[in-house]
Amino acid sequence: MVVRIIVCLLLSCISLGVFAKDNALNKQEVLITQLLDQQVRRHVSLKNSVSAILRRYPEMVEVVVNSALLSYPRKYKQIMLGAIKAEPALTSDVVELVIKSNVAKQEDVVRIAINAEPAYAREIVEAVAQDNPDDIANIVRVAIATEPFVADSVMDNSMLSYPDKMLDILTAAVTALPDQVVNLVQGTLALFPGQSEDVITTAVSSCENKHSRAIVEVAIRSGVEEESAIAAAIAGGADKQAFAKQD
Repeated sequence: MVVRIIVCLLLSCISLGVFAKDNALNKQEVLITQLLDQQVRRHVSLKNSVSAILRRYPEMVEVVVNSALLSYPRKYKQIMLGAIKAEPALTSDVVELVIKSNVAKQEDVVRIAINAEPAYAREIVEAVAQDNPDDIANIVRVAIATEPFVADSVMDNSMLSYPDKMLDILTAAVTALPDQVVNLVQGTLALFPGQSEDVITTAVSSCENKHSRAIVEVAIRSGVEEESAIAAAIAGGADKQAFAKQD
């Protein structure tokens, strides 16, 4: 009997603690919403309002962003830019919150975030891919198409994190940056030398035929045997005549 009473008291304390925490969170959300509304009525941009609050209270990023998105869902870009401007290190957190709110397409969120803070491109891709691992190739495509200079970092990290999606990621990258196919192939071969033939075939099939010879040449320089490289390229759709021996 005594044990039951103790258990009941403990459960009551836990319930009260959870209620108090939820109540405090609700109060914070109400206050933030009121503050944002006041700023907007004073013709202060939503971007600057969000930024000003988070500069002072960076630990409240979840409350601020969620409150802003709930009140102004169509202004998600301003909210994102304001939050990221206030604290760039919170970029991936902001991206996760916006995607979970379902106010914008995933691709648009990635573009906005990378344009705002390209230095955090890898973290942005990681954050989005955590809840959408099957869509990693498309996420990479959008990221490097938005900012080509992050291609190597984003591709390497994504391929190592999702090795089973390596060929899909390569295809997406080549589609986004066809003129950089040689560098993309070289980087992929460095990470996955044991899958060189699949890499060559995939790269050739994903780009224009004019790149086939250059892909084979970089593969050979990376340590792939010439015959294997040529055969893999032809399997990907390369013109056999391009590799015919000259007498």
